[in-house]
Amino acid sequence: MSLTEHAVDDLLHRLNVAAKTIGQDVAFMEVCGTHTTSAFRCGLPSVMPSNVRLISGPGCPVCVTSQGDIERLIDLGLRQDVILCTYGDMLRVPGKQGTLEAARARGGNIEIVYSSMDAVKLARRKPSQEVVFAAVGFETTAPATAAAICEAQRLNVSNFSVLASHKRIIPAMRALLAGGEIPAIKGFLCPGHVSVIIGSEVYAPIVKEFGVSCVIGGFEPAQLIAALVCLTELVVNNKTALVNQYPEAVHKKGNRWALALLEQIFEPGDARWRGMGTIPDSGLVLRREYQRFDAALRFNLPEPQEREPKGCICGKVISGAALPVQCKLFGKSCTPISPIGPCMVSSEGTCSAWFKYGNFRQAALPRRQAKELLEVQS
Repeated sequence: MSLTEHAVDDLLHRLNVAAKTIGQDVAFMEVCGTHTTSAFRCGLPSVMPSNVRLISGPGCPVCVTSQGDIERLIDLGLRQDVILCTYGDMLRVPGKQGTLEAARARGGNIEIVYSSMDAVKLARRKPSQEVVFAAVGFETTAPATAAAICEAQRLNVSNFSVLASHKRIIPAMRALLAGGEIPAIKGFLCPGHVSVIIGSEVYAPIVKEFGVSCVIGGFEPAQLIAALVCLTELVVNNKTALVNQYPEAVHKKGNRWALALLEQIFEPGDARWRGMGTIPDSGLVLRREYQRFDAALRFNLPEPQEREPKGCICGKVISGAALPVQCKLFGKSCTPISPIGPCMVSSEGTCSAWFKYGNFRQAALPRRQAKELLEVQS
């Protein structure tokens, strides 16, 4: 889609016309941390109609990782016989023993990697040490974990394993709608990256069963606004639909190679989500024939206790039940310099986006709701 000034102006005009036609407040949920950050970075909340707003969903991989899984990673990082490989955005998520960053400062063997294959290569270079890869993320990153396991098996790398915390987005969306704990939403802005893997047709049952539109959108300003226009005009026309507005990247069946690889290595299983509890079949667990690569089994890790940081409401923020400004810690004791919850740590976290871009106290809120929240905070 062209990102010319004329294209953006035309889309904003259509959005405002549609919003005036509705004549009431409507909310859409973006189910992607990149969408959240992109929207704030380009100033989208400041140009949206006052009666149309976006609320954040469970689309940040770091943010949805349960506190118990964070504790497990820190425990592994402090073991002298383990080299823990992780992506950089996991380093500063707090646990009861501090963070992975603090564990590394205390002598933990913790390596930042840029791909799962880096962890396999490290395991080959250091055969006398156990190398564990912290496998987090949605269906976007899960194929890379699966490929690393395949490579480790092919090369007979016996000292490599993964602590898998991968999540599946569709069960989470269904759980949000079925739970009834979030404000009434009229549609989802569906995640572009995840949809590249899983395809567009997987959202059809949500549209049919819950009567909620699903629009898949890209990440550039015009693409974001176009998706919002589509969602808003569907409300105007009293319709629900599945619309793929990112066809250059997302196909109906998704990435068949990646899906086949996922099916080979993983199977659906129950998973713990921060603030959302255990959601059936919302995770990816290693199939029986690949369980020798399961770090939880290899190190006989106990079931962790779920202990949220005191006062932190990240769980509510990522499930659309609360806004960052409703947290008493936000912008005070919890900032990007000294984060308390993962929503302030991750570059895709909602709290981080609210804090970094613009007037966070009123961004993405209808004017009267912003006023009410400011009164609550004062």
